[in-house]
Amino acid sequence: MGTYVNPGNDGFKRILAGEYVDKTGLIALVNGKIGTCDSLVCSTRPRRFGKTFAAESLVAYYSCGCDSSELFEGLAISRDPSFGEHLNVYNVVRLDMMEFRDIADVAHAVEEAILSDIEEALPGVGAKREGRTDRLCGALADFVDATGRKFVFVIDEWDVPLRERRDKKSQEDWVYFLRLLFKNANFTPKVVAACYMTGILPIMRLGTQSSLNNFWEYTFLDPGPCAPYVGFTEAEVEALAARHHMDMAELRHLYDGYEFPWFDKAAGEHKVEGIYAPFSVMCACDNRQADSYWVDSEPLGSLLSYVDMDFDGLRQAIVQVVGGASVRVNTRTFGNDMHDVRSADNVLTLLCHLGYLNYLDVDSYMGKARVPNEEIRSELRNALSQSRHAEVARIVRESGALLRATLDMGEDAVSEAMAHAHDWGCVPTYYNDEQSLRAVVRAAYIAAEDRYASVCELPSGRGVADVVYLPKPDDPYPVLVVELRWDKKPDSAIERILDKDYPEVLWDWRGPILLAGITYDNKTKEHSCRIVEA
Repeated sequence: MGTYVNPGNDGFKRILAGEYVDKTGLIALVNGKIGTCDSLVCSTRPRRFGKTFAAESLVAYYSCGCDSSELFEGLAISRDPSFGEHLNVYNVVRLDMMEFRDIADVAHAVEEAILSDIEEALPGVGAKREGRTDRLCGALADFVDATGRKFVFVIDEWDVPLRERRDKKSQEDWVYFLRLLFKNANFTPKVVAACYMTGILPIMRLGTQSSLNNFWEYTFLDPGPCAPYVGFTEAEVEALAARHHMDMAELRHLYDGYEFPWFDKAAGEHKVEGIYAPFSVMCACDNRQADSYWVDSEPLGSLLSYVDMDFDGLRQAIVQVVGGASVRVNTRTFGNDMHDVRSADNVLTLLCHLGYLNYLDVDSYMGKARVPNEEIRSELRNALSQSRHAEVARIVRESGALLRATLDMGEDAVSEAMAHAHDWGCVPTYYNDEQSLRAVVRAAYIAAEDRYASVCELPSGRGVADVVYLPKPDDPYPVLVVELRWDKKPDSAIERILDKDYPEVLWDWRGPILLAGITYDNKTKEHSCRIVEA
């Protein structure tokens, strides 16, 4: 067994030694593509969404350098009709591109690494091709001739050379290297049985076309049949919650919210798969505490660099999604390059690929993006609070003043602050109902998220509270119950709270409860506020 060629199954063994959620159904999907024109797959998703686990399972399954039959016993792939046909019958090239992140000429380094393993396995293979530009392709072809087995390539974090390096030549050399292997009519069909690449970004575009347009791409915006394998499903999280004695409702509130429509060929029907972030769920189960673990997935500094970009409409869009609204996004203009971001749509599309937003297709040109869950909302709020953008900094500053005014029961100050929030929190043409008013309120109270857990539409005796802010444990602040009314008087909002017994939902709460009625008059364009103690 080599380091890069036929590395064996030790990686998957280590994964199985811990708590493993069975995602080997993905192998059956790849099996179905071997021997077809669709045998090249690129599946992209954010960090901490199980890309490496998937790669290790594929290496263990396909590599002829080991016997993995016992490893897969009882797992989903073992029940698939294709299981025995492809088990441990291919040469495998396994690349983790994080290993090459600091190397300037990454294409050359990868080529030499593979050639070294080939020479060690079969001395002299490819030696006659020394000095030729197709040396690697020739050596791989000779290796196939000598062993009688084609190659399956498994490339983890394929886009690291594009994400980590800004110089165009290095990026282009890496893409050219991949084209040489996988878009070569004289080489690819003879040598490559399949390729599975993982990464964060889809394949870079050259103009309007993918630079490797013969790959079948499943992205985080549109994972298609890979949807059940990009994260944990509801049923899988329920099983983990039961096993670790965790509160499923709390896990759902913090980590759920990614939704992917796809067509299930086996069932012959369209489905919408709800997906949880695996890393966060496992951390919560391991620590027996549901908390925000996303900060370990993407450095806050890199997120800030995108939030601070001065594009028209970006500030309003970011504030809107933090407030709970959805925003329209044109994803087609993004070239899948983190260093060539030119518009608000590009930033929002990138945030979707990074997992900060969930994207749902609406039509052939535009979709909607929203914050998927409270864990991500917390991280975006932290980014806003540290933003260098003057307008965003002002929003956060005014949000703090709004919270203080609410706690002091300063009704006029709250009304004035909400008027300011209207100006920067929501595009006026869409500010026309209680839903949009709620989005502005959520955005306006960004500062409250440090001290409170916010819940939209909390069930009550005879209705739902629009927004409820519950103080975090050991925090002395009062509960805030916010009721929103459109074209009504503020007293009517308080009456509706009392009429629907909202305070009764919190009757066990031992601290103070403030009821805030916030209204908007569509004729006068004015906000009003009434605050009382329950």
